Amino acid sequence: MKFECILSLAVLAPLLGSLLLPLIGRWSERTRNWLSLILVLTSLCMAAMLIPLVTAGLTVSVQLAGFTLFYADTLAVFMAIVSSLVGAVIVLYSFGYISHYPWRNEYYFMVVLFLGAMMGLIFARNLLILYLFWEITAFACWRLIGFFREKSYVLKADKAFLVTVGGALVMLLGFIIIYNQTGSFDLDQIQKALHGRPIANIAVVLILFGILSKSATVPLHTWLPDAGVAPSPVTALLHAAVLVKIGVYVYARLFLTGMEIEPIWHTVVPAIAAISALVSAGAALIETNLKRLIAYSTISQIGFIFLGLSIGNEIGIAGGLLYILMHGIAKGGLFLCAGIVEQNAKTKDITKMGGLITTMPVTAVAFLLCAFSVMGIPPMGGFFSKYMVITGAVTSGNIVITLTFLVGAFLTIIYLLRAFTLVFLGESKLAPGFRPAEGSPSMVFSVAFLGVLSIISGLFINFPSQLVQTAVHQMLGLI
Repeated sequence: MKFECILSLAVLAPLLGSLLLPLIGRWSERTRNWLSLILVLTSLCMAAMLIPLVTAGLTVSVQLAGFTLFYADTLAVFMAIVSSLVGAVIVLYSFGYISHYPWRNEYYFMVVLFLGAMMGLIFARNLLILYLFWEITAFACWRLIGFFREKSYVLKADKAFLVTVGGALVMLLGFIIIYNQTGSFDLDQIQKALHGRPIANIAVVLILFGILSKSATVPLHTWLPDAGVAPSPVTALLHAAVLVKIGVYVYARLFLTGMEIEPIWHTVVPAIAAISALVSAGAALIETNLKRLIAYSTISQIGFIFLGLSIGNEIGIAGGLLYILMHGIAKGGLFLCAGIVEQNAKTKDITKMGGLITTMPVTAVAFLLCAFSVMGIPPMGGFFSKYMVITGAVTSGNIVITLTFLVGAFLTIIYLLRAFTLVFLGESKLAPGFRPAEGSPSMVFSVAFLGVLSIISGLFINFPSQLVQTAVHQMLGLI
C-alpha cells in the first residue's frame, strides 16, 4: 500500500494542488510561489522513492474498482524524474522572471497543472487516460503561450493548440483501431491480445501523426518556434522539460514496451527524424531571434532522440532515453539564459547584442556550458547520449541516416557557437551607455544550477546510465 500512495501522490500533488494556487495567490503571492515549487518537488521526491522498487524489476499500480489508473515501471519513473527536476528549476526561476507581470495566479496554476498532467500521462497505463492527460497539457500550453495577451501572441497560441489537439484527435482514431483489433485500451491487455503480432499499420500512422505533432517534428514543427512569444520559463517548459518530450515518451511506451510494429517503421521513423534534424538545424543557422534559434535547435535534437528510440537496438534506445535527460537539462538552461538576456537587454535579436559577458558573466558561462552539452562536447552529459545514439545508428547499418545526423551534429556546433559569440562576445551593439545586468537571484541560481548540472551529469554518468540501462532491459524483455 505504501508504494501505491507514493505513486498517487506523485500525480495528484501537482494535479490537484494547482487548483489551490489562484486562491492562495489572492492572500499571499510568496506563499503561492513556494507552494508551487513544493508541489513539483513532491512529484520529484515521490518518483525518486520508487527507484529501488522499479530497478529491482518490480512495478506498482494504482487501481480503482479493478481499473488501472496509474502504473510505474523504470521507464515511467525515469521520465517523471526528468520532467519534475527540470520543472522545479523552471518554477524557481519564475519567482524572479514573472514577478512584475500581470496574471501571475493563472501563470502558476497553469504551470503546475501542466506538470501534474505530465505526471498523469507518464504513469498512465490506459490509452484513454493517456489521451485525457495529453489534452490537459495542450490546454495549459495554450494559455501559457498566449500569456501576454497580445493579439499576435494569442494567434500563435491558437496555432499551437490546433496543431497539437488536431494531432491528438488523429492519434485517438489510432487508439480506437487498436481497441477494435484487441478489445481493450489497457496496454497489458493489448499486449496479451496481440500475442506478438504487430498492430495495424494504419493505427501506427495515426498514432505517429499525433506523436510528431506534439514533438514538433518536420513538417508539423512550425508551431514550436512561434511559441517563443511565451514567457521564457514557459518556452523552457515546452522545449526542455515536458511538452515536446511527451511525443518521444509515448513512442517508447507504446512501440517499445506495449505493442509490436512492422519492421519497416524502424526505417521510416529514423528517416523522418533525420530530415527533421537537418532541416531545423539549417533554419537555426540563419535565425537571428535568440528564442526561435534555440527552438529550431530543439526540433533538431528531438530528431536524435527519435533516432535512438526507433532504430530498435539496445545502445540506441539507451542513448535516446539518456538524451531526454541531458537535453532537458541543457536546453532548459539555454532558454532560461535567453530569458535573462531578453528581459534585461530588451531585445531577442542576436545581431543587436554583443559584449554581454562583461555584465552577465554567470549567464554567459551557464549558456556556454549548456550549449557544450547540446553540442555533445566531452565531458558534458550530452556527449554520452549523442555518442550512444550515433553508435546505435552505426550498429543498425544505416549509413545514410548516420551521416545525416553527423551533419546535423556538426551544424549544432556552428549555430550555438554563433549564438554565443553574437550575444556575449565582441563589442556591444546596444544603445550607448546601456549595460544590462544579471537577472534576479532566483533566475541566476537556476541557470547556474543547470549549467553545473550539465557537467555533473557527464562526470557522474554512471548514475543515470544505470537507471536507463535497467529501463532498456525491461523494455526489451532482457530481465
